[in-house]
Amino acid sequence: MSAARKIRPDGFTLIELMITIAIFSITLTYGVSSYRSWVLNSQIRNAAESISNGIMRARAEAVKCNAKVAFAMGTASAWTVTHVDACGTLAASSVLESRPSSEGSKNVTVVSTPTGTDTITFGSLGTVVANADTSATPTKFELSSTGTPAGVALRPLRVEIGAGGDSRVCDPDSKIAAKSPPDPRRCYMP
Repeated sequence: MSAARKIRPDGFTLIELMITIAIFSITLTYGVSSYRSWVLNSQIRNAAESISNGIMRARAEAVKCNAKVAFAMGTASAWTVTHVDACGTLAASSVLESRPSSEGSKNVTVVSTPTGTDTITFGSLGTVVANADTSATPTKFELSSTGTPAGVALRPLRVEIGAGGDSRVCDPDSKIAAKSPPDPRRCYMP
C-alpha cells in the first residue's frame, strides 16, 4: 500500500454539523407555526361541530318527546340541552346533555347574533318556538380563537340556525361566498 494515501477520520466536520443544525432550525420554525394554526383551527372546528350537534340533539329530543326542549350556550363554547316540559320520566328543567368548554376547544370564543342571546327552544314539531323567558332566539353563532399568536392563520366558522330549527356549520370567508359555482361551505346569512 502507498504511504501517500491520506487517512480521513470518520464522522462529521464542524461545518457539516452547523449546516444541519441551521436547516433543522428553519424547518422547525415553520413547522411550529403551521402546527399551532392546525391546533387552533381544529379547536374552532370541534366547537362548531359540537354546537351544531347539540342543537340537533335538542331538536330531535323535542320531536321524540313531543315537548319543548331548550339548547343554551354557556361561557366560551359550553352548552346544555334541557327539557322545558316534562318528558316521560324526565321532569321539566332536567339536563339531558351538556358539554364543558374545556372539552376540545378551550381557546374558542363564541359570539351570538343578536348579541346577548343564548337560548334556542324547540317545540314538538322540531321548529324554533319562543323562549320561556321571552328572550330573543339566536340565529347564528360566530366562532373564533382567543389570543391568536402572530403569524398564525385562523379560519373562523359560523353555526347558522334556520327558521325551521336546522343548523349547519359554514365558513364566513367572503372569498368562498364569491366562488362560482357556489361553494357548499359558504354561509347564507351575511
